[in-house]
Amino acid sequence: MGLFKLSFESEVIASPTKAWEWITSWKGISSEMRPYFRMTAPEGIYSIENLNIILGQPLFRSQVFLFGFLPIDHSELTLIEFEKGSGFIEESPMGSMKLWRHERRIIPTAGGCKIIDHLTFQPKMASSFVGWFIRTVFRHRHNVLRKNLGGTVSRSGSGAARG
Repeated sequence: MGLFKLSFESEVIASPTKAWEWITSWKGISSEMRPYFRMTAPEGIYSIENLNIILGQPLFRSQVFLFGFLPIDHSELTLIEFEKGSGFIEESPMGSMKLWRHERRIIPTAGGCKIIDHLTFQPKMASSFVGWFIRTVFRHRHNVLRKNLGGTVSRSGSGAARG
């Protein structure tokens, strides 16, 4: 089945600090995923920064709901790199993926910052459909980023499937 590598980039006028608060808050993560997905988090978790992060170990198990109500997957949310204020790499075991790697970076710019996502993933089934769907979801996520953080420029969906 295909290995996908995708990249998405948005330039926003928000400060890197404000962007960091957004991308690590459960409210920001949930807003970006809606209406495609809803992911659960333990009660009282408002930010990834509230967690006791031990790199390479699952932070918690999240249930994944398609369109907010249809249970379709789970994720053992696992960070393998966490650089406060500048980015993280998540490699979370998931029921639907042989591989899931999400790298998110914040790069300061003269007028705000860039938020860049690099994805590498390999679905266990329906590879072409899942690749299209993840591309659609991340384009949506970057639209939400720009709407909430004063976005100005976007490049999205670059990348290819590799078999």
